Amino acid sequence: MTIQTTPTGITYRRMNGNDLPAAHALSQTVRWPHRLEDWQFVHRLGTGFVAEEGGAMIGTALCWKQGDAQASLGMIIVSPEHQGKGIGRELMNRVLEELGGRCTLLIATPAGQPLYERLGFVATGTIHQHQGTMASIAPLALASGENIRLAEPADIAKIIALANRATGMSRDALLKQLVSVAEGAVLERHGELAGFSFIRRFGRGHIIGPMVATDSERAKALIAHWSSAYAGSFVRVDVTGTSGLGAWLTEAGLVQVDTGVAMARNGAPHQDEAVKQFAIANQALC
Repeated sequence: MTIQTTPTGITYRRMNGNDLPAAHALSQTVRWPHRLEDWQFVHRLGTGFVAEEGGAMIGTALCWKQGDAQASLGMIIVSPEHQGKGIGRELMNRVLEELGGRCTLLIATPAGQPLYERLGFVATGTIHQHQGTMASIAPLALASGENIRLAEPADIAKIIALANRATGMSRDALLKQLVSVAEGAVLERHGELAGFSFIRRFGRGHIIGPMVATDSERAKALIAHWSSAYAGSFVRVDVTGTSGLGAWLTEAGLVQVDTGVAMARNGAPHQDEAVKQFAIANQALC
């Protein structure tokens, strides 16, 4: 394990599983909702780096290779008392070195956007965080030949193929891990898979995502499907700025509480316009 100590006395090294309780505690200091289990899930899928001072963790950054040409990064945290000292940039440099020339996505806060722009990222859109107590939603009418049902193990290959088309990235590793911690639903059209959504424990309650559909009405139907089991529960969903779901989600009890800036470096993934990702897995994995 390579450890590098800077002239400031801050040490940078790769993250390992034993670091996760300290990383979770650090995220709590900046009021992130992630549970230790949420940290464990994202760490299993990717690579992380930590910054330490005097043996105490003061910064984190993680990244995920999604195929040979794409990636995402996130969980960029610097303790409040150490912000403004270049620690975030040092962590980002290590993550970007790990990813090389891959097309890389991230979700930035408006405050963090200037740093990422200096590192070569450009804004590509927005992500709107909705959350709250989910209302009971009547099932939405579907077209003839369409139905929504719970996902089965035999569906995973088709789910992955649809996700890859919608995102332009290789979602194989993410979705194969996701099915072990989440419930899935699929929308079929004349027996063919035309959309899907997942719901899992996350933060203060549950999160819906990723969700892929052909249009916003089918996306609404996939969300409404979950209300039969989760009405009255705290639910979060992070949707794209072009989803067209904002007002409908608010009526469903899931109000917008934050907006992130979707950014990309080294180009952007080529997405199939016939299907769209309406909700992301989370703001790290995208």
